[in-house]
Amino acid sequence: MKNLDLATITAISALAYSLANVVHEGLGHGGACILLGARPTMFNAIFFNYDETTASGSVQRAISAAGSILNLIVGLPLVGLLRSRVRLSPRWRYFLWFFCAVNLLTAFGYLLFSGIGGIGDWARVIEGARPAILFRLALVVSGALLYFVIAPRLLMPALDPFLGREPDARVARARRLSLVPYLAGSGTMVVAGLLNPLGMKIVLISAAAASLGGTSLLAWYPAIPRAPSSFATDAPLEITRGIPWIVAAVIATVIFVLVLGPGIGRV
Repeated sequence: MKNLDLATITAISALAYSLANVVHEGLGHGGACILLGARPTMFNAIFFNYDETTASGSVQRAISAAGSILNLIVGLPLVGLLRSRVRLSPRWRYFLWFFCAVNLLTAFGYLLFSGIGGIGDWARVIEGARPAILFRLALVVSGALLYFVIAPRLLMPALDPFLGREPDARVARARRLSLVPYLAGSGTMVVAGLLNPLGMKIVLISAAAASLGGTSLLAWYPAIPRAPSSFATDAPLEITRGIPWIVAAVIATVIFVLVLGPGIGRV
């Protein structure tokens, strides 16, 4: 598809994943840590660490919840912006859509992940609550509803301007705009995670789970055939080669992997 430049799409996805994880770890967990008076020790690409002796149990739960909450605070207004028909260039529209998708899917996916696995942010939030099985079940049910029902309804109409109306073309374009970027963005997260000081376990339960697992809806859902929404047009938007986007993504990815991968501070 000559009118969907793969290099630019890949660059935008890597940039969106990196920024969304900074929102989750740095602004969410890190911001709550500072605001609530705990002492931060490390800001890493795939986790945020702090001295738990400086935080009460309720503060620890608030810090754990803050990452997903900030993903929602960032992502939900973008849904409204993308549906407002505000004038945006195709590349900016696609970046905002993908950034919105990663933020929302990360937030919703964490509920499922913690409910099923009993680990991660929301497992910390409900730690000590009884009966534990009911609280975990609540995470699973709410996470599944938000992830598989609500998220597609929020996200898919805003992708339609890029898909057109012809059924076969819609499927092919959706796959190019979601599957390849999902792999590129998730790969960026995992590569950064490999440099973390805590070893492979944190890569599996944080980098891989949050990216490959948490945003996995991008790998398959957009390409499911569906009727065009009112946002679709006969002539779909094009994403042409954008050198500034590629340069910005390279710079951001280098910083994300080589600076935040090892982490700022000490564990």
